[in-house]
Amino acid sequence: MLTIKNLNKTYANGTQALNNVSITLEKGMFGLLGPNGAGKSTLMKTIATLQLADSGAITFNDIDVFKQPEELRKILGYLPQDFGVYPKVTAEMMLTHIAKVKGITNTKERKEYVLELLNKVNLYKFRNRNLGDFSGGMRQRFGIAQAIIGNPQLIIVDEPTAGLDPMERNRFHNLLSELGENAVVILSTHIVDDVINLCHEMAVFNEGKILVKGKPQELSDTLNQKVYSKSIEKSALADYEAHYNVLTNYLRAGKLNINIFSETPPGEGFLPIANDLEDFYFYSISRPKKAPLTL
Repeated sequence: MLTIKNLNKTYANGTQALNNVSITLEKGMFGLLGPNGAGKSTLMKTIATLQLADSGAITFNDIDVFKQPEELRKILGYLPQDFGVYPKVTAEMMLTHIAKVKGITNTKERKEYVLELLNKVNLYKFRNRNLGDFSGGMRQRFGIAQAIIGNPQLIIVDEPTAGLDPMERNRFHNLLSELGENAVVILSTHIVDDVINLCHEMAVFNEGKILVKGKPQELSDTLNQKVYSKSIEKSALADYEAHYNVLTNYLRAGKLNINIFSETPPGEGFLPIANDLEDFYFYSISRPKKAPLTL
C-alpha cells in the first residue's frame, strides 16, 4: 500500500507544484490523469525518491520513503517522462547490467530473463543495436523494459505511451495489465484512453491538487444526462464559451462541434449525448472556474 499525506512542493520560482496532496493506493493499476504542467511529474519524481517535498510524508508498506529511499529503490520500477540513454551501449548490454544491479546474479538466468524481456517489449531483433540509434518509440519501449526488471512492487510510469504507435500502445497496455496484478502501478498521463483501458481507479490532478478520485466509469456516470452537443460555426465559439459551460470543442467532418455541461436541457439546438470519461475529465479541470461537481 502506498500512502501519501499532505505533500507540498514549491519551486524556487514560486510555482507550487504540489498542494497538500493526500491519497492511498492499493495493489493494481491507478491512473493519474491531468494536463501537461499540472504537477504530475513532480509527484512521480517525489514518490520515486528523486526529490524531496517541502512537507508531508510518503510510506510504502513499512518503508518511510523520505527516510529510507534506498529501501524503496530496491523494489521500485520507474519510467520517467524524459530519460537519457548510453548511446554506445546495446539494449541487451544495458538491460543485463541493470538486471545484475537488481540482484539477478546467475549469468544463465539473467541472459534468459533479459532476452524474454526484450521480446515482451518487441525489441528482441534490435537487442544488439546501440541505444543511441533507437527511434523515439524504441527508446520508450526500452524504458518500459528497464522499469519492470526484477518484478518491482511499486511501478511508476510517467506518460508511458507518448511516442508509441497504436500497435505498440496495445502491447504496452497488455504488459502493464499483467504487472498490475501483483504490484502498485501508477500511470501518470494526459491520455484519457490509457486510463479507460487500464485503470480500476483514477484521480484527476490539476494545479498541484487531486481534484477527484474514484472508479473511471462511476466518475463518468456522474455526468449522465448532463452533456449536450451541437455543431457550430468556428467564429461563434467564443460566444458559446461565454454563455455555456463548454467542456470541449472538436472537428468532425471539417465541422466544429462543442460539448457542454448543463443541469437542464439547454435548448438552442443542443442534443443530449452519451458522455464519457473525457467529458468528465474536462469538466473536472474546469471546476475552479465554473460550478463545482457534487459526487
